[in-house]
Amino acid sequence: MRIVVTGLLGQYAFGGVTWDYIQYLLGFRSLGHDVWYLEDSGAWPYDPIKQTVSEDCSYNVDYLRGMMDGFGFGDRWVYRNGADGKFHGAGETAARDLIKNGDLLVNVSSAGWLRDYDFGVKHQMFIDGDPMFCQVGLLDPKNADYAKRVRAHDSHFTFGLNVGHADCLAPDTGIRWKKTVQPIALDHWPLQNDDAPDRFTTVMNWASYAPIEWQGKAYGQKDLEFERFKLLPRQTPQRLEMAMGQGIGSKRPTEELRALGWTILEAGEVLPDHRSYHEFLRTSKAEWSVAKHGYIAARTGWFSCRTACYLALGRPAVVQETGWSDYLPAGDGLLSFSTLEQAVAAIADINDHYAEHQAAARAIAEQYFDAKRVCADLLVQAGIG
Repeated sequence: MRIVVTGLLGQYAFGGVTWDYIQYLLGFRSLGHDVWYLEDSGAWPYDPIKQTVSEDCSYNVDYLRGMMDGFGFGDRWVYRNGADGKFHGAGETAARDLIKNGDLLVNVSSAGWLRDYDFGVKHQMFIDGDPMFCQVGLLDPKNADYAKRVRAHDSHFTFGLNVGHADCLAPDTGIRWKKTVQPIALDHWPLQNDDAPDRFTTVMNWASYAPIEWQGKAYGQKDLEFERFKLLPRQTPQRLEMAMGQGIGSKRPTEELRALGWTILEAGEVLPDHRSYHEFLRTSKAEWSVAKHGYIAARTGWFSCRTACYLALGRPAVVQETGWSDYLPAGDGLLSFSTLEQAVAAIADINDHYAEHQAAARAIAEQYFDAKRVCADLLVQAGIG
């Protein structure tokens, strides 16, 4: 099949974002498909050097070209500048042909709306990476155009493993959500047997956007959850190192967190690309992380793309419970917590039995997140495998 994956690789030329999208291309390619990348979100490019949007997309195009070459995709990509509508990479003719004559369009995290194309692609697949927020957005009358475009897809998937179950508060949108997880190209994340620096880490943003409200209740971001665990460094001798964005309005309480014992790194400075992101995870002993308040409060079952990368490296993870442990194994290599006491105990358990947790982490990645398996499952569930 000729498969087109949409994303924000050029728009947000950062390390973690790169891995979120590129691993879909790698997974489908490993199945023998002809895979292309198309980025046409309508957005003006973001310049991470100037830290602002800009008419000039040269940085974004250069980053995308180098990244696609590095992963062996050559010129199988198109980037359209939202500022002037110009196409880069393989160009406009290729982009329009892909949408008119392709076999499958994979719209990852609402990244591609392709407003002025002649659609003939045989199957459109939508992948929701932001459960609860996505479903509430679909029911907001102000988002009628967005909802119409989402519903026009032939199949719908979500990272919310618990969406649709009785204990999940994500509203019913009338869409039958199929379940999926982040594909991990395991050959790019080999098992690490060497000793890592004695640090538990994560990569996060203090708050990505404003809270939403559903039926009189607010559903917020990671800042709300981090506040509940900000005393963690005083409860464990373990070094805790966070590569953390300052969030909307730059409201991260940096000095307070550092005074409590957290090591806070500026994510944009230490993780400028996919290589530095990979190295940061590789040189961590394990991950510790909270999740968005909305994922937890709605019990969505969301599981992190980033955590799956840690597991593939054989780096154990201690991550907040969202309902994911009903669907993925918890206890060896991957530990859940909901309270400060549980987080402290899980960190101690990993340190006391590190080798066992290392092996279990990699085994979980191989069984549940292998890109070839995940992408094959997407095709099967969509009825086009």
